[in-house]
Amino acid sequence: METVALVTARGGSKGVPGKNIAPVAGKPLIAWTIEAAKTARLLGRTIVSTDDRGIAEIAQACGAEVPFVRPAELARDGSSHISVVLHALGWLEEHGCRPRYLLLLQPTSPLRTAQDIDEAIALAYEKDADSVVSVCRAHNHPLLVKKLTPEGCLGDYVVSDLAYLRRQDLPEALALNGAVYVTKVAVLRAQKTFLPPRTFPYLMPAERSLEVDDPWDLHLLRLVMEDRSAR
Repeated sequence: METVALVTARGGSKGVPGKNIAPVAGKPLIAWTIEAAKTARLLGRTIVSTDDRGIAEIAQACGAEVPFVRPAELARDGSSHISVVLHALGWLEEHGCRPRYLLLLQPTSPLRTAQDIDEAIALAYEKDADSVVSVCRAHNHPLLVKKLTPEGCLGDYVVSDLAYLRRQDLPEALALNGAVYVTKVAVLRAQKTFLPPRTFPYLMPAERSLEVDDPWDLHLLRLVMEDRSAR
């Protein structure tokens, strides 16, 4: 029980209605995340925080615990992830479970593997990290990103002489991919962030870093899973 996984899945979704249980390769989307967590060797428990009965039933059928119903005030569009996590931690502590690390898993990153989970947790222990967060190499380098000027022209988003280097000569840029967050419970309580100063990156390849935020992402995910099953 040194590390407990928390899967956060509310019922409301504006971008993709019913996103967390949308069918993907014969399974609800959330099932891919729960199965990866259940297969990981370094996890003690896998708990789902949801306000939705349908999601709860599917999560339980996949082998996760759904020991409480998320309060309505924590299931709104503007509800912060940290408030949802602190609520779950409070429930765990009230019931005698005090993990050292909490692993946050979002159903919208279904391509992460059990190996990704175990390696991120192992890195957290190796470094005695306050947090380990999964990243991938940025597809659009920040030094090449543009913005609109007040006149409607293109301008540099970040002004730097490095922006004129060849892309392959630019310094490495990493982007959060949303797949894995392993954070000390004490740090979450004290600093209320998954990105404290002593946060170490766990690098994942682009092919496992797809996040489902809109219908196009869901379409791409289905194509990827269909391609895998056809091989």
